[in-house]
Amino acid sequence: MTNGTTTNTAPALAGAVSSQSVFAAIDIGASSGRVMLGRVSPSSGVSLETIHRFPNGVVELDGGLHWDFDALFVEVLKGLAAAAAVAQENGERIASIGIDTWAVDYGLVNKAGELVSVPYSYRDERGRGTVQRVHSVIDPARLYATTGLQYLQFNTVYQLAAEPNLDGLQALLIPDLIAFLLTGERRTEATNASTTGLFDAVAGEWATEFLDALGLPRKIFPPLIQPGETVGALLPAILEQTGLDADTTVVAVGSHDTASAVAAVPAQDQDFAYISSGTWSLVGVELPHPVLTEASRKANFTNERGVDGTIRYLRNVGGLWLLSECQRSWAAQGFSQSLTSLLDAAAALPAGGPQINADDPVFTAPDNMPDRIRSAARNTGALLPDRPAAVVRCIMDSLAAGYARTMADAERLTGRSTSVVHIVGGGSQNRLLCQLTADATGKPVVAGPVEATALGNVLMQARAAGVVEGGLAELRELVAAGTRLERYEPAAERLVRHSAG
Repeated sequence: MTNGTTTNTAPALAGAVSSQSVFAAIDIGASSGRVMLGRVSPSSGVSLETIHRFPNGVVELDGGLHWDFDALFVEVLKGLAAAAAVAQENGERIASIGIDTWAVDYGLVNKAGELVSVPYSYRDERGRGTVQRVHSVIDPARLYATTGLQYLQFNTVYQLAAEPNLDGLQALLIPDLIAFLLTGERRTEATNASTTGLFDAVAGEWATEFLDALGLPRKIFPPLIQPGETVGALLPAILEQTGLDADTTVVAVGSHDTASAVAAVPAQDQDFAYISSGTWSLVGVELPHPVLTEASRKANFTNERGVDGTIRYLRNVGGLWLLSECQRSWAAQGFSQSLTSLLDAAAALPAGGPQINADDPVFTAPDNMPDRIRSAARNTGALLPDRPAAVVRCIMDSLAAGYARTMADAERLTGRSTSVVHIVGGGSQNRLLCQLTADATGKPVVAGPVEATALGNVLMQARAAGVVEGGLAELRELVAAGTRLERYEPAAERLVRHSAG
């Protein structure tokens, strides 16, 4: 068991729930997961305690890439049992559980509630083979004008089109599948529904015309549920396995992890851009309404639902997956230099080195990442040395350049200017990436919190319980008040200050 805390002050607490109440956050990414306890009280604000960490990753099965979902759920139950034990030791009760994971992927469940196959991973290639067939039935421009979803070959709509038989089955997105196994209730949380390519971005409902056009059952997805609504009570078997109290409920949060992360961006102004930096980088701005123009489609921006009906207008940019895969390859070759040492060595290299398109689909699948990066650099006419530090610097420079391009496009397409960039998630700890991002964008970067996703998860539960009041501004004030944030000034600003001094 690994413990750690992040403490915030609490200017917006209502005290409607006992101070002994705590909230469990199940937070699972594409490479790891954890169960955390969140405590919210008038005196101590918000703190997070990591109760159980576990690995996650794709496995090859029957010629395809899948998630080992059975093992994943076993770890979830272990984490909840450990959380229940910790709460009991402290004289606390877990009021509710919130679940957030990555988007797009799903499990197929029959009428008896059985998972009929191992969920595919978005890193599998099967969606690529159905894109042309889907677009022959639904014009891509029409698809975007309704859903506002950026084109990615692994979007749920393309994966479902690859299914051989959906009769009598329902698709439960991964966090909804976990919630179903905990409660027996079938729901689809709205922020994740908006990533399927089958959700009307304006109406906030399923785009049934597309389901019909593709021959998909109208009830392929369960009914929608909004963040803050209660999914249901825990099943007796889950209570027995975990030791949780019978009145513990599962509450819908921003179940797409980026929706929870953006809810916890500690922005004090409206004119901010954000980067949720992890396996992927989600780069964008927050809007009250979707942007469904043809120019937006051609720029491949997405309009995904956020908490409180907001729109996460963003583009997927390559992320730290490239770095972690390189580390894995190097470790297999006997090279075990720490990440800190790698980043220090990369920072010592001069600027202006080779860059690649970090979100090229060629980098989606695992294995041989250093070789693929060097090959991509050669295709640009550059020679990337066969040294880890050079490859790491190429990744960092490429990500920062991609962030800058995406932000410039977001400002152009929305007609909004931004004055600051907030980086949350694991990438906020990467000092080299943060500084390069400030330099590339010409905007100050505010880094933190690392645990934005879990904070957003817990705060939505706390608000649903009446512990926290207000909207996103109040939640963000709560985060900003107690999080240690780091600020990085762009190179031009540093030069001006140096000259003035």
